[in-house]
Amino acid sequence: MASLIPNILPRDPHSQIFIVGASLVVLIGFIFASTFRFSKKVDEGPGGLASFLRFFYASFLKPHTGDGTGNGQQDALESFYKAQAGVYDATRKRLLRGREDMLGLVAAQLVHKAGNERTQDTKRIWVDIGGGTGWNIEAMSGFVSVPEFFSSVYLVDFSPSLCEVARKRFARLGWTNVKVVCQDARTFRLEDHENGASDAVGYAASTNPSYFAEKTGSVGGADLVTLSYSLSMIPDFYSVIDSLSALLAPSGTIGVVDFYVQSIVDLSCRNYTGGAINRHVNWFGRLFWRAWFDVDRVGLEAGRRDYLEYRFGTVLSADSRNYLLGSIPYYVWLGCSKRPDASLSTPNYPHEIVERIDAAVTESPYLSPINHTQTLSRTVERSTPPEIRSKAFDAAIINLSANLPLPSFFYQNHHWRIHYDDQLKKHTQFKHEYIYAFTWEDSRVDYRLLKLGPHDVVLAITSAGDNILSYALSSPARIHAVDLNPNQNHLLELKVAAYSALPYADFWKLFGLGKHPNFRSLLISRLSPHMSSRAFQYWLNNTDVFMSARGKGLYETGGSRHAIRIVRLLSTALGFRGQIKRLLEAKTLNEQREIWTKRIRPLIMSRVLSYLVVSQEKFLWAALGVPHNQLAMLEADHIAAESIPGAPSPSSPLGHSEKELNSSRGQAVWEYMVQTLDPVIESSIIGEDNPYYLVCLQGAYSQRCHPDYLKPKSHQKLSRPGAFDGLRIHTDEINEVVNRLTPGTLTVAVVMDSMDWFDPGAEAANTQISKLNRALKLGGRVLLRSAALTPWYIAAFEEHGFTSKRVGARIGGACIDRVNMYASCYILTKIENLAQPTSRTPSRENSVDLETLEI
Repeated sequence: MASLIPNILPRDPHSQIFIVGASLVVLIGFIFASTFRFSKKVDEGPGGLASFLRFFYASFLKPHTGDGTGNGQQDALESFYKAQAGVYDATRKRLLRGREDMLGLVAAQLVHKAGNERTQDTKRIWVDIGGGTGWNIEAMSGFVSVPEFFSSVYLVDFSPSLCEVARKRFARLGWTNVKVVCQDARTFRLEDHENGASDAVGYAASTNPSYFAEKTGSVGGADLVTLSYSLSMIPDFYSVIDSLSALLAPSGTIGVVDFYVQSIVDLSCRNYTGGAINRHVNWFGRLFWRAWFDVDRVGLEAGRRDYLEYRFGTVLSADSRNYLLGSIPYYVWLGCSKRPDASLSTPNYPHEIVERIDAAVTESPYLSPINHTQTLSRTVERSTPPEIRSKAFDAAIINLSANLPLPSFFYQNHHWRIHYDDQLKKHTQFKHEYIYAFTWEDSRVDYRLLKLGPHDVVLAITSAGDNILSYALSSPARIHAVDLNPNQNHLLELKVAAYSALPYADFWKLFGLGKHPNFRSLLISRLSPHMSSRAFQYWLNNTDVFMSARGKGLYETGGSRHAIRIVRLLSTALGFRGQIKRLLEAKTLNEQREIWTKRIRPLIMSRVLSYLVVSQEKFLWAALGVPHNQLAMLEADHIAAESIPGAPSPSSPLGHSEKELNSSRGQAVWEYMVQTLDPVIESSIIGEDNPYYLVCLQGAYSQRCHPDYLKPKSHQKLSRPGAFDGLRIHTDEINEVVNRLTPGTLTVAVVMDSMDWFDPGAEAANTQISKLNRALKLGGRVLLRSAALTPWYIAAFEEHGFTSKRVGARIGGACIDRVNMYASCYILTKIENLAQPTSRTPSRENSVDLETLEI
């Protein structure tokens, strides 16, 4: 049958598109017909079948030639809408997806800003461009009270037929603050209506001021401007978008939802678009949808969205598909003034915000770029090291000098997340997946070892963010969370946003149970104002993590899910699933030990399982995040222990050939498992005081056993305003971040087991150690864990100005913490500064002058 297809379909691409289009028309007709209710209610217009027939006729059969009045665009719109104005809303519900999402997002932004306003009687103005029948304005009532929240709402549309439907809608609702304006969007001015100069309810007219005229300033501008599937129907979209930049208030929000087609190649040189997840549409899709929508004079060329993003700053952006109707691409976009809100800082914005973020990221002293004097500059020049700039600063300078919007990270409500280029291979290699859904470091031990205080500046690997949150509970001055995997930082962002926006009950469902049936709604209406565009896109694209009925929730996602699933499959296949439940319910160590020793250990610690599955390098990397070099370290330790029984000697993979290391892998991994798990069972009750293994075995925490950051008191503390003002989330390598920190400003660096990843004896390890020395103050500490008892790189630390102290070691069955996943734990303390290179970074006086750059 497949061989007949080339003979049935014509070879001409245009004919193929026509056939596919005709098939899609039939599909759309079937979907509409099957979803409409065929019963007609009083005062609701035509019934379902009649509505569909009108829509079908107006969209696919009726020629759009206008009525001959010569009114241009208005004539064309009436030709299309007049015959179907009464059934417009009924026929667009399935076609125009994303409208509710856009409204929810802009409402969340406005509510967030309202919460920061000192006065509650703020006058808010909303202008809905191309608002048609007023469906958007009525739908907004699902998020805020339109009559109470907005002082004035203007529906601006060029179709008299649709405007008439809107008037009837608002008369029925009794909303007197909504004014329907039948007018070309290019000529709409708030001054004509807010000052009472014209009748906004009727067919208002306005004289378009000169292009070169100064803005009057009589009206502060609209707090909200929305375009819902209207931008694609405006032929002269450049002038309309230009007019919107003058219409929007300096602190206003603009929201757009519309169809689009675009290639990812178009975005390769742009850093201000807010991310590119799902943005690419393949060649056939671009060709087909442009041709399809062109029949109804709907323009899908990429320039509309591109110009929108050029004229405004991107706050949030997301791309999706309407799979119900043939996978039609659409986007939801939120923007703000290209020059950010000056009310947040000084009139020198955005220069001020660029400098502030740069200072916070690099731990440099902040100097206002407009207010400091030359004398102060010279004083700082003499008293501090050569000035260091962050990557965020570099990106901002590039954009400012080219008259481009700042990268989207600068338009966030919170400046937690630092700019990074999401198209770099070092970030895309993770393929939109995090490895760890929870952190494998014992926060209780870290708390005891580090004793963080209000003057500490901490750098730590993000992982799943649990450790970052536990450090935040000690209120250090700054926390730099670093991870090369963007998705790990997306997870941390979600947790921080949840602290900022959600009550404890919702927070517990998300991160205690790992599931929340209303996650998507919370993401849009509550969490979105507290997230960067890239993190928001990621979670909007992965709502099933928390909402899937078939999924196990957050804690069975990420790369580590493979190990968890294997344990679950084994427990089912080998019949000890009930024993695991008993283990988690055990109240005493003796009861737990008996269940483990007699029922579970003989199966899960089987040498066959270890040799055939666990010791496989691909499994160790994909499921447990164990890289090749770390595996070699535990193999070398095993060889050393075998050669000197009872007294493991310092060992390095450098002392053994690859063949020698591999030959002992099965036995080495098995011994490592024994040394990890047996002491845990002996020393901590899993179901009562070991959340790390509890979440692995049951896929969720319990109210009596969970990490400290999930306690109600922790939520109370970290949900306070400003709790995360000191947090900076870097998506980069440790070296890149440390190299851009002002020397001598870090007090603590927590590098987990990352040093194990270096090639033994590699110069790269020495380079990172020397950079850590440069960034740390005297007395500053590095906390690390390792798969080896005496890691080879400890000697390198001692050669680079550190003293070492092993504060935990798995010797003689000892359990170094509740995880016990690592063989050792070290604290390295800086005791001397290394000699630094003499090359100088350009100082502030010699660097790019922000005052000469304008947006």
